Amino acid sequence: MNIPIARTNLLDSEINSVLEPLESGWLVQGPKVKEFEDKWSAFTGAQNSIAVTSCTSGLHLSLSASGFGPGDEAIVPAFTWISTANVIEHLGGRVVFCDIDLETFNVDIGQIESKITERTKAILPVHLFGLSSDMDPISDLANQYNLFVVEDAACGFGAKYKGRHVGTFGNTGCFSFHPRKAITTGEGGMVTTNNDALAEKIRRLRDHGAAMTDLQRHLGARPYLLADHPDAGYNQRMTDLQAALGSAQMDRANQIVIERQALAERYDDAFADLDWLQTPFGGDDYEHGYQSYPCIFMPKDISLESVKKINAGRNQWMDDLQKNGISTRPATHAVHMLRFYKDKYNLMPEDFPNAYAADQCSISLPLFHGMKEEEQDFVIEKVMEFKN
Repeated sequence: MNIPIARTNLLDSEINSVLEPLESGWLVQGPKVKEFEDKWSAFTGAQNSIAVTSCTSGLHLSLSASGFGPGDEAIVPAFTWISTANVIEHLGGRVVFCDIDLETFNVDIGQIESKITERTKAILPVHLFGLSSDMDPISDLANQYNLFVVEDAACGFGAKYKGRHVGTFGNTGCFSFHPRKAITTGEGGMVTTNNDALAEKIRRLRDHGAAMTDLQRHLGARPYLLADHPDAGYNQRMTDLQAALGSAQMDRANQIVIERQALAERYDDAFADLDWLQTPFGGDDYEHGYQSYPCIFMPKDISLESVKKINAGRNQWMDDLQKNGISTRPATHAVHMLRFYKDKYNLMPEDFPNAYAADQCSISLPLFHGMKEEEQDFVIEKVMEFKN
């Protein structure tokens, strides 16, 4: 049996959805993008949804729209995908890393305030792997210090905090539609915001700074007149081909979330008595979307002195699973350990010990929409065979 870490599962109707824009001749940002945005707003409860080329683009547009620029600082969890930090660098800012809570993989709430300086302009909490960050204290700090909050909700499809979908707490939320995500458009992303003025600025910035979209102009009384450009924007528009695919999947959005949660529950039940494997966090305030199923290998043995030994054991176990046809991955990487950030900021792995441990000791097991029961049973069987 060969079980990937993730697998795209599209219905025939979803695959065929791209034919409509192809047949219409309107391939760029147009009516299908608007349709997808409307469905996304209905699903998340966001007042505005803006489709873009990627979650990274969404993060970049959000910070750019806030006026973030050279000399400004932004706080980022040390354990996340590199994009969260990269967008700060692209705008000339300074990345300020904060360690994580090893139980949740999300930013350690108790350490955020110590990272705030007079140059801090933003915080980017990450809802890693489908689990919301603890947004109430983050919002309180943002209000106290007048910080712009960009929720990195790349993995946040279906994730809720105290009954509200992620992406609706900060100034903006940014989602990913990469193929490893629950909803995919190949590449693509969505920005959500409840601020109408901010939404309008982000819409302009994604489209070269234009005051009017091409579709609005072509449908208007004078399609031959070009739009004004109040901003020096970017080309970060989603195409109607991508949006048609995303919009079609949104018709079964709740079903996809429920299925992923059910798969995670089967894992939870199977591994409940394993003291050598920490399964994903759950709590009354959180509804997990399970973009993936991240665990910690040998959680009770972790210390700065033991991380390398545990890492070697984890890697051997991952090799054994791979030989049995089961693909796994480290949950993600600790950004402060990657060469660019390590060298630029002169950082050591031990500077953020929990992120370091998560980098070296985490393992994500296969979980994806359309996973067959016999596939998951096989994963469970091989995990249970491990001898501690």
